[in-house]
This record gives sequence, structure tokens and C-alpha cells, in this order.
Amino acid sequence: MAANNNSKGFSTNSNTYTIVYAVVMVVIVAFLLAFAHSALGPTQDENVKLDTKKQILSSLNITDYTDAQAAFTKNVVKILDKTGAEKCAVADFDVTGADKNEVIYQCEVDGATKYVIPMNGNGLWGAIWGYIALNDNKSTVYGIYFNHASETAGLGAEIVKPAFCNQFKDKNIQRDSVLTSIAVVKKGQSVADKDYVDGISGGTITSSAVSVMLETNLKKFEGFLTK
Repeated sequence: MAANNNSKGFSTNSNTYTIVYAVVMVVIVAFLLAFAHSALGPTQDENVKLDTKKQILSSLNITDYTDAQAAFTKNVVKILDKTGAEKCAVADFDVTGADKNEVIYQCEVDGATKYVIPMNGNGLWGAIWGYIALNDNKSTVYGIYFNHASETAGLGAEIVKPAFCNQFKDKNIQRDSVLTSIAVVKKGQSVADKDYVDGISGGTITSSAVSVMLETNLKKFEGFLTK
């Protein structure tokens, strides 16, 4: 007797079955992703905040610690606005919040006052950012930290390396109380009216972007830095 092909229910070979199966799987995957985001989101956010605090500590040449949060709490004593007025308590400030690039971190390192200023800009392929730590004269560089999203390995990406960052130590961002920033120039070149460092060999565009980032972001705090 021939098989009955008109039996009730979905045929696994039908278009309807395929569509329903796909929809169900999409719903299940979406639910699992939403659940994972909800469960892991707070932990991920805290990790981002902690990493940002480590970057700020790096600009202060503080890398030898077992507890980054404790080191941050110990060394960062005030959050200031662009004018130098106290904005809020350190514990109340979100280092990854909307105004993360509009504040000054007043710090105490080995009994000496330092000021950390955040920086952000655009490199060759994506975002670049960093923190510059100044001594209490608001001019001499105590330390600096750079990072990037997608600069070329071995070229622009070298801005993160000590060989590049260490050049900035003891350079001045102003002369005679006039904000000048620090230029990043091609190796062998010089600048007459401001302090400068050598750029990355083969990373000219990223080096120039760092120079622009420094000048642009320091300019936002000029009133505080030069008063």
C-alpha cells in the first residue's frame, strides 16, 4: 500500500517547518544573549572602570601594586572641574562616565601633588587616548600613558611602549605661563617654541595625531593650568 503523504502535522521537509524552526532558534538565542548581558553586564562594567583606574595609575608611574582599587583610592585625592574647583568626592565619580574627559584628577604621590588630565583623539585607524600627569607646577610632565583601539602593530601602536612614553618625562607643556603643549616630531627635527619628542618611525600619522590630541585636550584646561 502507498504511504499516506497527507498526514497531519509539519513535514520536516516543508518551508513552514524551516521558518518556524529558524524563528524559535532566533528567539532562544536572543533570550540567552539578553540573559548573559544582564548577568555579566555589571561585572564587565566594573572591569572597565578598574582598567581605567589602572591607566590613570600608570600615568603616575604607579604599577607595583596588588590591589588597583586600593592604589587608586590612596593616590587620587580629589576630582576637579576644568577651573580647578572640586567637583565631587573621588568615590562618587564614575571614571567611565559621560564627563570622564572633562575633569582633573588631583593626586598625592609620595607626599607630592600631581595633576592627571585625560586625553582622547583620533589616530590613523581609530580612537587613541591617554592620561598626562603633571607636577604641582602644572607644567612639568611627571608621567604619561597612551593607548589605542586599532593602530598598526609595530608602527602607530608603539605609542603604548615605554620607549615612546618615557620621552615626555620632565618636558614642559608651557613656557612663561603660556600653554604650548608638547610637539611630537619626526626624528631629527626640532621645534623652536615648545618642548618636543621624537615620533614613531613609520608611524607619522599616529605621531601627529598624538601631538594634536595633546594640544587639543590641554587647551580645554588652559585656565587652570596657566593661572
